[in-house]
Amino acid sequence: MSDRSVLSRLMQHDLGSRIFLGLLLLVGAGMPLAHLLLPESSFLHPSTYTLGLVGKYMTYALLAISIDLIWGYCGILSLGHTAFFALGGYAMGMYLMRQIGTRGVYGDPVLPDFMVFLSWDSLPWYWLGMDMFWFAMLMVLLIPGLLALVFGWLAFRSRVAGVYFSIITQALTFALMLAFFRNEMGFGGNNGLTDFKDILGYDLQATSTRIGLFVVTAVALGLGYIACHWIVRSRFGRVITAIRDGEGRARFMGYRVEHYKLWLFVFSGMLAGVAGALYVPQVGIINPGEFAPLNAIEAVVWVAVGGRGTLYGAVMGAVLVNYMKTYFTVAWPEAWLYALGTLFVVVTLFLPRGVVGLLESLRRRER
Repeated sequence: MSDRSVLSRLMQHDLGSRIFLGLLLLVGAGMPLAHLLLPESSFLHPSTYTLGLVGKYMTYALLAISIDLIWGYCGILSLGHTAFFALGGYAMGMYLMRQIGTRGVYGDPVLPDFMVFLSWDSLPWYWLGMDMFWFAMLMVLLIPGLLALVFGWLAFRSRVAGVYFSIITQALTFALMLAFFRNEMGFGGNNGLTDFKDILGYDLQATSTRIGLFVVTAVALGLGYIACHWIVRSRFGRVITAIRDGEGRARFMGYRVEHYKLWLFVFSGMLAGVAGALYVPQVGIINPGEFAPLNAIEAVVWVAVGGRGTLYGAVMGAVLVNYMKTYFTVAWPEAWLYALGTLFVVVTLFLPRGVVGLLESLRRRER
């Protein structure tokens, strides 16, 4: 054991995690290399559109991991994690808007176009500093983390749990959606933030920039997965699992249940914020629709379909459901919501442990 790396010891006896990280390495390095080295006529050549689509799927996978961490391992069903995702996306969007400068429609060196259109005289105070990348990235972590801290402290201190916690988290994201729709909030209103030009001086439409974002997203997904895996395998992880299985017993044994829940909720919210920040430059827009309660429910469906309490199952569910969404919204758009509802009902009734549970059952039968 002494000559093994920390990562190999962490992934010991976890075949699913090793397979996932291997596939992530293959996709994260193989797709950019195939795009650069193979001719466009080749079947194995991924287009720029495909790189962007897979990159978007990876940000959704990171969001799914953050939900699985608190739901699958601690039993906290949050229907408001898309709020943290959207807040991280808005922090990144604000930075990208500040980089436009005089290249906007109105040519104002400081104010974004929507502020000029609304006859604003100066930047709001909360936009100050967002032209600096390091400050914007700090806000990507700090804003979702602070919201999760305040909200979680109030909720867990009052011992709000179960369906009541799910309802108030959904109410939170709905309230934020209504607030961000208002023009006077200073976030672009209904249209949101878009028309981005570059990031760190690199053209967002350039192939090299798209590849760089793809690789960074793959690395972030891998690091986020490893961090969550380390948490659930640690002593802290055993405690949060005990809280999931019997909160009253854990409290009786002397554990400060509220502290464990709050710490995990804050970390999960920050992870979702990172996912949102990586989503925005690849998609090219962030608007209040990302706060929609339907999106939050859909993200929970990803985790349920893949198999909660496994991490890699959450990734599998996010990719599978979003691939289905991409297919149905093009081939049969009016049927997508029916397909999603049917999928969730089938999983709830016949696959309570998701796709991962089904695969494990088949493997045991073979043995």
